[in-house]
Amino acid sequence: MKSAIFIGVRMKSTRLPQKALLDIKGKPVIAHLIDRLKLAKEPQLIVLCTSVNPEDTPLVDIALKNDIEYFRGSEDDKLDRYLKAAYKYGVDFIIITEGDNVFFDPVIIDRIIRRYRESGADYISCKGLPLGTTPHGVKVEALKRVVEMKSESDTEIWGGYFTDTGVFNVEYLEIEPELQHPEMRLTMDYPQDYELFKIIYDRLYSKDHIFSLRDIVSLLVNNPEIMSINSKEREAYLEHLKKSASMKLKEPPKSGKSRRVSKK
Repeated sequence: MKSAIFIGVRMKSTRLPQKALLDIKGKPVIAHLIDRLKLAKEPQLIVLCTSVNPEDTPLVDIALKNDIEYFRGSEDDKLDRYLKAAYKYGVDFIIITEGDNVFFDPVIIDRIIRRYRESGADYISCKGLPLGTTPHGVKVEALKRVVEMKSESDTEIWGGYFTDTGVFNVEYLEIEPELQHPEMRLTMDYPQDYELFKIIYDRLYSKDHIFSLRDIVSLLVNNPEIMSINSKEREAYLEHLKKSASMKLKEPPKSGKSRRVSKK
């Protein structure tokens, strides 16, 4: 079984232009993400998945500079892009991350991959983590079925195809209570998010050590004034997700699958 981390990223952003390339501590945001993902022990490779649009070429340059693979595909259809990247690299199971979300936990990524080896589930994720820190594990066979089922060409918001159609085996890992802070916003879509990220790095960053998600949560719990910097953006972002989310299928699902929770 071959597994990989896919980083979905494009330069297209209106709320915070070119956010993946914004500087923190002398490095673009996405380079910090790559450093963190390299700590995961289970995946065989990391692939930056961007589009064929020439505007996204700087992202490919960063992938090459940081010794990871890259793939260029559809501009709007993320799922098609991921599927073709999986075919190119011969991957069976992928962990999907986003290039503007820096704080994915490599330990949780490894847990998802190990759980897949045990259960073979179609989709494995977790609930309760801060917004922007949840990795999603997807079996490539299930991804192929979604691409065949869907009629929508824009899959910016795609999770519902796996969790809400009732045809896939979906599992959620059990997350430690101290990391369950869904009220925390650790995704970068607005200028206030960028300000928060810079403060987190000011407090925790060291060239010789990559701080953990647990370190971030502890910092914000003990300093609520920091967490409040982007708290007003949370409702606006959730409203944006509701408006953007669509799940259009060519035909109704034919069967359902059970859901299980892993404590491993």
